Amino acid sequence: MRKIWVKADPWDKDLVVAAIEGGADGIMVNRGCSAKVKELGIIKTIAEDGDLILGEDVIYFNIQSSEDEDKIIRLSQNRMVILQSDDWTIIPLENLVAQGVDVIAPVTSLQEARTAFGILEKGVRQILFHTTNIRELKHALTQLRLNDDYIDLKVAEVTDIISVGMGDRVCVDTCTTMLPGQGMLAGNTSNALFLVHSECLSNPYVAPRPFRVNAGAVHGYTRTPGGKTCYLSECGSGDQVLLTDFQGNSIISVVGRVKIEKRPLLMVKAIVDEKNINTILQNAETVRLVTPEGGATSVVNLKAGDRILVAAEDGGRHFGHKIDETIIEK
Repeated sequence: MRKIWVKADPWDKDLVVAAIEGGADGIMVNRGCSAKVKELGIIKTIAEDGDLILGEDVIYFNIQSSEDEDKIIRLSQNRMVILQSDDWTIIPLENLVAQGVDVIAPVTSLQEARTAFGILEKGVRQILFHTTNIRELKHALTQLRLNDDYIDLKVAEVTDIISVGMGDRVCVDTCTTMLPGQGMLAGNTSNALFLVHSECLSNPYVAPRPFRVNAGAVHGYTRTPGGKTCYLSECGSGDQVLLTDFQGNSIISVVGRVKIEKRPLLMVKAIVDEKNINTILQNAETVRLVTPEGGATSVVNLKAGDRILVAAEDGGRHFGHKIDETIIEK
């Protein structure tokens, strides 16, 4: 999962408040200012007397030549390394990203941040944002958090819908108000997740619950930040999940609570890239899947031939992490 650190040097209370309210992961300040940050909110600090000690846990490395690449790799194995250079052509970030090295890239604008996060499509995992312009910082944090991850969605064709009896299903109530076309990825197998629509739409049965996704049975997977997955049954208050819209744009949301109740279930079968996939959902009008156009189709109205959005990938996962080995899930 990407991390955004904000540098508040010199000390600026309003800038720090903007960083905290904007969802920054931490703030770098001068000695003596870490306690001031803590008075404004709960957030990690980098300082000579901070949560992460500057000079020990976190170090600056000034790149002088291409020969510094090996040094950076070694240093990053046991501490956080903030890269500095007057000439980034000496050692492009691409080299380090390609080798999976976790370094912090300093940036001064939204465009620089997007470039750093987008290198080789994987991008760096951490940036240090330095600006004295509060409005610019707020805008950058908003834009970067709105597109915290991108999911390559595919169009699948429904092949069958089967009633499978009673079971335990999971409603995930998030701390985010979702919009039409937005929901959570969930499914029976970790490499084939269906985009389940939120309950933000009006219906004649219950009032809209735009913070809720009736995501599926307890055994199912859902996508979490950093390209990982977890079981729906393991989601709990304070955990983070990924919310995705029909265009693949994803944001991180906090789970407020999870409701597990016995309900009638059905299996939705589909095909994507000549691969058969399926998921189990509650048999209810309020449970919907997302169409390629961003619409929502209730599972009780689904029929063979309908087109829905899924996130399908090769390989499998081990403890939620994507791995390149043969894993059969069916």
